[in-house]
Amino acid sequence: MSFSFDAKNELCRLDVQKQCCARAEAYGILLYCNTFNSGEVRIVTENPNFAARLPRLFHRAFRIRFDRIPEPDTPGKLVFQITEQKKLDGIIDALGYAPQQNLVLHINFGLLEEECCRASFLRGVFFAGGSVTDPLKRYHLELATSHLQVSRELEALLRDNGFPPKGLSRNGSYITYFKQSDQIEDFLTLVGAPVAAMNVMSAKMEKDLRNSVNRRLNCDNANLDKAVDAALEQTEAIRLLMRAGLLEQMADKLQETAAARLENPELSLSELADSFEPPITKSCLNHRLRKLVELARKLKGEGTA
Repeated sequence: MSFSFDAKNELCRLDVQKQCCARAEAYGILLYCNTFNSGEVRIVTENPNFAARLPRLFHRAFRIRFDRIPEPDTPGKLVFQITEQKKLDGIIDALGYAPQQNLVLHINFGLLEEECCRASFLRGVFFAGGSVTDPLKRYHLELATSHLQVSRELEALLRDNGFPPKGLSRNGSYITYFKQSDQIEDFLTLVGAPVAAMNVMSAKMEKDLRNSVNRRLNCDNANLDKAVDAALEQTEAIRLLMRAGLLEQMADKLQETAAARLENPELSLSELADSFEPPITKSCLNHRLRKLVELARKLKGEGTA
């Protein structure tokens, strides 16, 4: 099952309650379904739970029944259709249109004055024209219609409700979409799918944690590489000073430090500092090792002069 399918199944579990909200949800479906005009309503879905919701929703919204409904247990695409003119006229009148109007040219905002009705309308839009990508892959929610004006007015409605969507056209459809995880979470919560919204949030937290761990590992690996390079430089410097007979002429602390590094080339500065009796500070040890490296570099310089 896809993430979209699961999200819509969650929405299908919501009760069909107030008539105004049922009508708003059905309105969103009609504007984003396969066909809605003065001669036909045609809704096609492959989701059996949505198919079970549609007859109850339209009866509650318009007091009508579909002229054509799928047979029980029909596999694949499920087609719901209304062609009886009296029923179509009832829908047209309930949505505030005149029969001679092109029904898909605009959204009747008068039906969406209440917050609950706007949420129901957007739920219907998502049912009929929406999809959301698995957030573990990427963040993308889109709402697709074949009607340009409806798409533009949906964007205005979303902006008025605090969502800043983007739009594009693709293969004859007009797409309103979100690519920010928080916007997708808020939209899914608004339309009544809080579990899907929480899954988006969880996926984001998992991605952020994984990225944080990867950054930490990369940083640790870089630091480890630097520490190994530094230890190699230190041991080479000490051996050079030993071959030149200079190490035994140095202060006891430098000789002690040189011996400790040669015996423990794999230890970090902190670990090496703790191995002294008594332990010394990391800063003190670093100062001594830098002194040895500087003397070796000076010796090399004199050798090439």
